[in-house]
Amino acid sequence: MKTLVLLRHGRSTANTAGILAGRSDGVDLDEVGREQASALADRLAEVGITGIVSSPLTRCQQTVAPLAARLGLPVTLDPELAEVDYGSWTGRSLADLAKEDLWRIVQATPSAVVFPEGEGLAEMSARAVAAVRRQLEAADGPLLVCSHGDVIKAILADALGLHLDGFQRIVVGTASVSVIRYAPGRPFVEKVNDTGEIGVLAAPSTAPDPGAESSDATVGGSVR
Repeated sequence: MKTLVLLRHGRSTANTAGILAGRSDGVDLDEVGREQASALADRLAEVGITGIVSSPLTRCQQTVAPLAARLGLPVTLDPELAEVDYGSWTGRSLADLAKEDLWRIVQATPSAVVFPEGEGLAEMSARAVAAVRRQLEAADGPLLVCSHGDVIKAILADALGLHLDGFQRIVVGTASVSVIRYAPGRPFVEKVNDTGEIGVLAAPSTAPDPGAESSDATVGGSVR
């Protein structure tokens, strides 16, 4: 049985600006994101992780750097685990994108979406699922993969046997951890969107939008 620990990057400057960062250069962790990365090193140090794989984008590399240093492990960069190529949507504000006709399709039938001058969500799902399975083949213990919201949601949807059109039902917040164990017969999803906090369980009238601080990775649902 192979264990996959999925980690979404910490909060970025694009998150706080409400911008769809996509694969833009120069998107770093903000102050909160750096604190999250440091806390993750403490939180995951005793898990027994034997390998770390990251999206090549800076915000992911910055997120895993403290943990990699703590464990003395190298970080393998895998371009197949990079953010969705949002094409001409990249760098635009989420408030503006929400007015586009395509936005409604992203919410209802994401498997049919191909972003203008970019890639399709179905294409992203296929490459991401293939990438984690390939990386797990070579792993000799729990493997940590740091990636982006839509990518992680697609991997979780596949493990849950959920059609891609249902992946918007999954919430993956910044610096959250999800865990999948891949057995010979089928995967088992053991943890989803674990941040170690329970504040999101507050009454709906007072609870924050679960996607309010994670806008650069997912164009669905509550703008996650």
